Formats: sequence, structure tokens, C-alpha cells
Amino acid sequence: MRSPVREGILSVAGALFYREGVRAVGVDRIIAEAGVAKATLYRHFPSKEHLVAACLSERHERVLEALKAALEGVSGPRARLGAIFDQLRAKADAPEFRGCAFALAVAEHGESERVSAIARTHKTAVREIFARILSEAGISSPRTAGHLALLYEGALASVAVHRDPSFVETSRDCALDVLEWSLQQKQT
Repeated sequence: MRSPVREGILSVAGALFYREGVRAVGVDRIIAEAGVAKATLYRHFPSKEHLVAACLSERHERVLEALKAALEGVSGPRARLGAIFDQLRAKADAPEFRGCAFALAVAEHGESERVSAIARTHKTAVREIFARILSEAGISSPRTAGHLALLYEGALASVAVHRDPSFVETSRDCALDVLEWSLQQKQT
């Protein structure tokens, strides 16, 4: 069972880390905004690194649930790929969107193997979603799943840099082209 205090700290810290950056947000600020004592924070998270890792783990679960929800009731590989990119487009349209929280955390806190490992786990899970979609189309190609994952990652990065959510549509179109090409190769 999750503690409401722990969840409150994670919520505050996760929002601050994403909005302002891991290094820019100190533990004292998190304590003040979460309305907890320093001892309470450290009882739940022995260090800032543990807190960052916990925030990323929680975000990982949330993102995977959102992707799963985006795919519910959607059939066919083209529609399923489109649904993933449509879900990303909806996120990218939000004014607070800064790109991939995992890439941002690694860029700032990459010396932490704990943080980097969670980011790698997340990226692997997203690639596996693409692999399952390909498998449903009869395509067993880790390389092609990697291509689709890179298009997804590229959309995240491009929107963050250019502040233009239309990059998601470009990536979606490329992903659909990759799928189409793969289906044609399968037939030959």
C-alpha cells in the first residue's frame, strides 16, 4: 500500500523536476511545497537520487498506462501506431510539455546508474510496445521496432526543441511508412 505522504512528495517533486529541472530544484523546496518535514522526506527517500529515481519510476508506470489506454479498443497495426502518436500529440500540445522526462533526467543526473537504469527500462518498454504492434502484423523485427521507437523519441525531442507539436505528425507518418515498407517486405 502506498503512503499518501509519499505520494504527495512524489507528486510535488515530479512536477518540479519536470518543469524546472532536477538540479534546479533543491530538497528544501520540495519539502516546503509538499508541506512535510525534512525527516519525513528522508524517511521515504534516503537521498535526492532516490527521490529522482522514484519520480521516474512513477512516471514510467503512468506513461505505460497511458499508452495502454491509448491502444484499448484500437485494432490493426496502422491504427495502433496512429493511436500511440495521437496520444503523444495530445501531450505535446500541453503548454507545460518539455519533452521526455527520462531524457531530461539523464541529461542532468546521468551519473546516477539508478536514474539511468530506470530511463533505459522505460525506453525498452516503449520499444516493446512497438514490437508487439509489429508482431500483430506478422513482423518479427527488433530492428524495425527500434526504428519506430526512435521515431517516437525523435518526436519527443523535436517538439521540445522547436516548440511545435506538428513534429509528432511527421514522426507518425514516418512510422506508418516504416510499417508499410515492412509489410511489403514480408510479402516478398
